[in-house]
Amino acid sequence: MTGAAGAGRPFALLLVLTGAAGLLASWVITLDKFKLLQDPGFVPGCSLNPVVSCGSVMKSDQASAFGFPNPMLGLVAYGVVVCVGVSLLAGAAFPRWYWLTFTAGCLFGVGFVSWLQFESLYRIDALCLWCCLAWAATIPLFWYVVAFDVRRGFLPAPAALRTFLAEFTWLVPALHIGIVGMLILTRWWDFWTS
Repeated sequence: MTGAAGAGRPFALLLVLTGAAGLLASWVITLDKFKLLQDPGFVPGCSLNPVVSCGSVMKSDQASAFGFPNPMLGLVAYGVVVCVGVSLLAGAAFPRWYWLTFTAGCLFGVGFVSWLQFESLYRIDALCLWCCLAWAATIPLFWYVVAFDVRRGFLPAPAALRTFLAEFTWLVPALHIGIVGMLILTRWWDFWTS
């Protein structure tokens, strides 16, 4: 399929909601990062204990992977997601190249989030609740966009996969989030159960 494609209201709303959740997380982390830069003793409100410690995450090298605070990238990227969702709600249809470019951006996002999850769990040894919200927004965003592309024929896939993604789109992001949740649970099992 090479023509332009719009999307139904549920998919458009998913983009708006996941984009808005990521935007909120990025906004709050950015504000807290500015406060931390002004006052190195600042403790973010989401630093609740040794494990859920946003301040520890914000002070890490990984929090500025590209030389500037990561949430500033989120402010732009999640803003784009919201704009695409709102455009779809207004009846916009985009060509294949647009959807594939959008999907590439979502792939970068889920890849970056996956790296940050690993770093948070096994290198920084702390979680940021706002980061977790961004993770929880990015994972379904990515998988639903991929499923959309496959169903529309923008990404080649066998008929069985197209059928599966049409009926069980929710299953893949649910499994992905479940795996991340289990990693978090097992990483700090002694802390959670003490």
